[in-house]
Amino acid sequence: MAVAETLAFALFALVTVASSLGVVLVRDVWHAALLLGVALVSVAVHYVMLQAEFLAAMQILVYVGGVLILITFAVMLTRTTPVDEEVAT
Repeated sequence: MAVAETLAFALFALVTVASSLGVVLVRDVWHAALLLGVALVSVAVHYVMLQAEFLAAMQILVYVGGVLILITFAVMLTRTTPVDEEVAT
């Protein structure tokens, strides 16, 4: 059982690190927000693995449910469509 727990921890640690690097390195704000969601959910999985279910629930409710949705709405509301060059001239 300890081998399976270690492999699960290593898998989710890899997902957390990879998605966190993706948040920093990706150019599109929308993809950065989605990768932030993946990173936050994988941190919640780490809390579950530590048997801290309340912290995992708060991680999902506050950060994924609140902050990430706020960022998503901000990206959707502030994104502008590029103006066609022919129309502008």
